[in-house]
Amino acid sequence: MKGSHRIIVESRKVKYDFVIHRNITVITGDSGSGKTVLIDLIHDYGRYGADSGVFLSCDCPCKVIDSEDWERQIEETTGSIIFIDEGNRFLISKKFAQLVQGSDNYFVLATREKLPALPYSVNEVYGFRKSGKFHDAKQKYNEIYHLYGEISEEKNINPKLVITEDSNSGFEFFNEMSRQKGVNCFSAGGKSNIIRQLEQSQNEEGTILVIVDGAAFGSEMKDISECIKTQGNIVLYAPESFEWLLLSTKEIPEVNVETVLQNPEEYIDSKEYVSWERYFTDLLIESTSKNFIWAYSKKRLTKAYFAPRIVNAVKAIMKLVDWENDK
Repeated sequence: MKGSHRIIVESRKVKYDFVIHRNITVITGDSGSGKTVLIDLIHDYGRYGADSGVFLSCDCPCKVIDSEDWERQIEETTGSIIFIDEGNRFLISKKFAQLVQGSDNYFVLATREKLPALPYSVNEVYGFRKSGKFHDAKQKYNEIYHLYGEISEEKNINPKLVITEDSNSGFEFFNEMSRQKGVNCFSAGGKSNIIRQLEQSQNEEGTILVIVDGAAFGSEMKDISECIKTQGNIVLYAPESFEWLLLSTKEIPEVNVETVLQNPEEYIDSKEYVSWERYFTDLLIESTSKNFIWAYSKKRLTKAYFAPRIVNAVKAIMKLVDWENDK
C-alpha cells in the first residue's frame, strides 16, 4: 500500500478530517481528547453502514480491529487502513510488530503508550484539538495536528556537544563535522540509548545537539521532549534519516531522486518497507552501486562523502545549526 489517504468521519455531533501519509500513524492525547470517539464511529460504520448515522469517506477501506482473533484479521486484511484503540494489549507485543512489518495495510494506533517495537516517524504522531463549531451549534470539528516537528524551535543553534543516534556512517560524518567545528561528538548507539547519553551529559555547558533518524524515532519523542523541557540546553534535529540528508544534497553524481524526495509516500510500499528510513537507505545504496567512488555503505563512508561540497550542502540543509569553528 502506498500514498496519502484523506479520511473524513462525521456524525451529528462531531467531524474528523485528516490525512495519513505512512503505514504507521499514532494518535495520542489524554482521556477525552477524541481518540476513542473517532474509532468508535469507524467501528459503528463498519457494522451498520449508513444506518449507523456515521458518514465515512476514504479512498480505501477503513477497519477497526479489537477482538481476540486480531492476528487472523490483520493477516487476512489487505489494502486497508486499520484502526486500533488503546486498551488492546497486543499493541505492545512483538507479534503485532511482526505483523505490521510486511503488511499491505496502513495502521492508525490510538495510544498513550510508548511502542518501541514499531519504527514510526516523529512526523506521524498526532493529537486532536477542537477548532470551534462546524456546520451547526452542536457539531464539533476535530482537527488533527502534529505533536512534534523536525527540529526544536530554536534559532542560531551553536552546539557545544553533538550526540548522534547512529553509530555507523552517520556518526562518522557528524563526528568529522564536529571535529572541524572544534566540539565533541558521541554516538548513543541506538535510539533507546539517547536519554541515557543525555543523562550522562547533564553537566555539559552550552547547547547539546541531538541528531536522530526521524523516520523511526516516534516512540522516543515523549521521553526526549520531557528531557528537553527539564534540561533546557538540548536541541533535537530529526530529519528522515542520514541517507535522506545525503540524497537531499543533490550533490552525489548521477543520483537524481528529487521527484521521490518530493512525494516519498507515492513510492514507498508499506509491504516492503516498515519505515521510510530503510527505504532511503536502499535508495542511496542502489543509486550509487555502480559508482566505486560513491558506493554507499551503511557501515562505513567512502572519502567522497567528506568532500567540501557534500559537507557544505548538508550544512545548508541544517540551516539553523551553526557548524562554523568557534575559534
